[in-house]
Amino acid sequence: MAPSRGLFPKEPRSAFALSKPNLLCGSPHPFESYTLTLFTDFGLAQPILKALTAEGYEKPTPIQAQTIPYAMEGRDVCGIAQTGTGKTAAFALPILHRLSESPKPRKPKSPRVLVLSPTRELASQIADSFKAYGRNLRLTTEVVFGGVTISRQEKALANGVDVLVATPGRLIDLIDRRALTLREIEILVLDEADQMLDLGFIHALKRIVTLLPKERQSLFFSATMPKTISTLAESFLRNPAHVAVTPVATTAERVEQSVIFVQTGRKQVLLETLLRDPSIDRVLVFTRTKHGADKVVRGLDKAGIAGAAIHGNKSQPQRERALAGFRDGSCRVLVATDIAARGIDVEGVSHVINYDLPNVPESYVHRIGRTARAGATGSAISFCNDEEKAYLKDIEKLTRLKVPVMPLPEGLPAGSAVSEASEPRREQSGRNGQPRGRAAPHARGHQGHGQPRSADPNADRGPKRRRGRGGKPAGNGQPQGGQPTGNQQRPAQGQRPAQGQRPAQGQRPAQAKPAAARQDGRRGDGAQVAWLEKSPRRR
Repeated sequence: MAPSRGLFPKEPRSAFALSKPNLLCGSPHPFESYTLTLFTDFGLAQPILKALTAEGYEKPTPIQAQTIPYAMEGRDVCGIAQTGTGKTAAFALPILHRLSESPKPRKPKSPRVLVLSPTRELASQIADSFKAYGRNLRLTTEVVFGGVTISRQEKALANGVDVLVATPGRLIDLIDRRALTLREIEILVLDEADQMLDLGFIHALKRIVTLLPKERQSLFFSATMPKTISTLAESFLRNPAHVAVTPVATTAERVEQSVIFVQTGRKQVLLETLLRDPSIDRVLVFTRTKHGADKVVRGLDKAGIAGAAIHGNKSQPQRERALAGFRDGSCRVLVATDIAARGIDVEGVSHVINYDLPNVPESYVHRIGRTARAGATGSAISFCNDEEKAYLKDIEKLTRLKVPVMPLPEGLPAGSAVSEASEPRREQSGRNGQPRGRAAPHARGHQGHGQPRSADPNADRGPKRRRGRGGKPAGNGQPQGGQPTGNQQRPAQGQRPAQGQRPAQGQRPAQAKPAAARQDGRRGDGAQVAWLEKSPRRR
């Protein structure tokens, strides 16, 4: 066997952990791409290399070094890489090279390349990368996602497009409106597959794959590869080459991590205290829920700290404004949920603050990876209350690292008057961000506006408009509240009737006599018939 040409470096490179070769990947030369240390070694088209030089890129990252040669050969690729490793360029560069080498006239409503992304932000970022790397090529790139007018997107796709970046939901909408066809797809890219499944796109993906031509190249990327993702990959890929860098359990080495144990009611004031430190230049704050993100921003505004929230309930213009302000520095605090943060690739994020610890340990790795990018250093600070200590243990078990404990700042003011016992229950959510668990004990047995729940479903609806004692409908000619008029001696509502009087609706008589009949007529011995005969209406 010929000696290897330096395929396995003696020491891992930087923060990227080089995994062992996958002997099942079907490649005769696994990881041979590590011998390529410059972009000029790949044989990319000159217009692409010129664009890379303008961007200041010279050396590929490990995921790029592994993926680009396989993709340029036309092979399917299954890659495991988290955000921040440069995988967008890993699939964008070989795709642009192939399109430039085999130009074709565009067909109406038909893209040549389809890139699927789980979120709007990530879709926009991918489209921007294609435009930047292909600036010297006569290729068109469009991006479609929900939250904006679909008619404009239909118009943009009418004459055909070379590269289409889309979220699954809006893609299905365009297909159903017959504004788009996938019959001409040559290359398919599925990015962030694990998040696709977390967001419930599995049925959309299964439908999309049936609409694609069988003869195509597919590139599949995910941060994790559980059984569900592996099964999905099998339906998209044929004899793929497997590449993997930076396993999700390996946190970035340059991120300085710490945890502060704090009661829930003091988290807001702790955040405000930390943000007054001038060394915290640009910070990304994570909450578990959309409601929690908005609440944090409102608290920051009251404290005179400029902040913005980004989550699924925000409109697309609101999300774009918040992200633009965070990028240009006019807003140094961006509060986000895990789903919305996918695709946020902003340089210069000095700190990541986990206002709420995630209940999925892998999400912690994705969160702190938003800082310490492009060789820079960064810090990740996590707030942990009593109920989140179990989440912290899961994180430390996954990362195999003990997160150092940071003490509370001296002189930290007391927290808000909000109940600290109930707040964690409101904020707690399940794996997909949905609330879980039972209601708080003090809320059980109550409904509506805090009224006690009764065995009688109509008990809290006020007095019913039924026949009164004299055969007239209650409330017919009577003052509101059921007070008697004229010579009627019907007791007021809520009072016990005198002996011999018929009880008010819903009340029991003082003494149950055999001759007394209930209104429903279910007492025997002819009592109901006798009462009806004595009724004024029957006389």
